[in-house]
Amino acid sequence: MDYGLEALKDKAIKKRNIDYDDAMRLYSAGLNRPFTIFAYAAEIMEFFKGKKISLCSIVNAKSGLCPENCKFCAQSSHHHTDADIYPLLPAQELIKRAKEAKEHGARMFGIVTSGTQIDTEAEWETIEEAIRGINAIGIKPCGSLGMLDESGARRLKEAGLFRYHHNLETARSNFDNICTTHRYEEDIETIKNAKKVGLSTCCGGIIGLGETMEQRIELAFTIKELDVDSVPINILNPIKGTPLENQPLLSPMEVLLTLALFRFILPDKDIKVCGGKERNLRQLLPLAIVAGCNSLMTGNYLTTPGRDASSDIEMVMDLGFYPDI
Repeated sequence: MDYGLEALKDKAIKKRNIDYDDAMRLYSAGLNRPFTIFAYAAEIMEFFKGKKISLCSIVNAKSGLCPENCKFCAQSSHHHTDADIYPLLPAQELIKRAKEAKEHGARMFGIVTSGTQIDTEAEWETIEEAIRGINAIGIKPCGSLGMLDESGARRLKEAGLFRYHHNLETARSNFDNICTTHRYEEDIETIKNAKKVGLSTCCGGIIGLGETMEQRIELAFTIKELDVDSVPINILNPIKGTPLENQPLLSPMEVLLTLALFRFILPDKDIKVCGGKERNLRQLLPLAIVAGCNSLMTGNYLTTPGRDASSDIEMVMDLGFYPDI
């Protein structure tokens, strides 16, 4: 069957307006010709991003006791897991972790806190001090600090924050199956507030929560409407004690096809493969770049281990790309 794949690749590059029907046609084609889809996704990625692969790293700056009930999360107070519980780390510790990340090749460093939002003035002051210190060592500070109103976003911008991260997690049509303690629109508004004050924005989700491919495509188009700069894609790593602890892993090929579809739909954005990539992609991890990802989260994640940054840099260079450091 002729799926018109080259025409869709050209449409993504020249007009940047792959629509839902196009995406479903690409999905159907990918079930039969996945490596063709990957090759075209790589061509789109290289057109907009060249050969540079950016690396970022994060710190679990405040862990556990989150009042949200997201079914995948080890830090939710609604679940019983072995996740660490501790308050916000001191600013100097966050700066130290950022310096270590820079030494290992990361160009951005994210401060990630559990909870719905920043709770106290003392936490605000610690985060602002950390942002200033991270800027001083020459790595871009990012924040993933929960819900954010416009005044909070402006405060972070004035402190020197480069990018704000806030995931939608899944499609709007699937959200109530995953979280019921806040509304989807609150997540949307957080990203809009960050954009209003001029922060770079990072917004993606988690695949493998039991959603359909159609819902992943729905998520991609919601992110497209928000016009964010970076799109992190996590793959569920089921955690014991959460409602999704027995959720089957996605196959590597399904993950790769999903990544490629995101590249077609979001051709000029940074697409970052993040948590769960090692366990779900296994030996096919390098193909995440071939399938259109131009960014990697390296090092450890919030509650699960990742890969040593040197291994990621070696993989990038072995593929004929180079780290953007």
